[in-house]
Amino acid sequence: MMMMMMMMMMMMMMMMIMMMMMMMMMMMMMMMKMMKMKMTTTTTTTTMMMMMMMMMMLMMMMMIMMIMMIMMIMMMMMMMMMMMMMMMMMMTKTTTKTTKTTTKTTTIKTTTTSTTTTTTTTMMIMMMLKRRWGGGGGGGGGRR
Repeated sequence: MMMMMMMMMMMMMMMMIMMMMMMMMMMMMMMMKMMKMKMTTTTTTTTMMMMMMMMMMLMMMMMIMMIMMIMMIMMMMMMMMMMMMMMMMMMTKTTTKTTKTTTKTTTIKTTTTSTTTTTTTTMMIMMMLKRRWGGGGGGGGGRR
């Protein structure tokens, strides 16, 4: 499941990059045309209008991308939270069982294990978030 999500994320990123590249190419073409054109008032105004439109489109695209990124991050967060909850539940179940049956020493052991697991999970989440934010931030910066 996680692997599938990661793959989807990668694909989305690639698609975004491709789209952005295409837009940039279009912009470059427009610029070239503008340069080549005779600098009369009519042509300049039209080109400027076109440029403005292009810029607006780009801005809109960027906004959409950012929103998508945020949504993805949120989804990841939710998934992680669910995982954490499941882990916690499992650990609690085990601990309760042990407490019911055995003595203090065993309980201490179980508690330590649970804490370690939680810490590891949190670390994993942090790493994932960092990666996501890093990718998203870099992409956003590049787009901007």
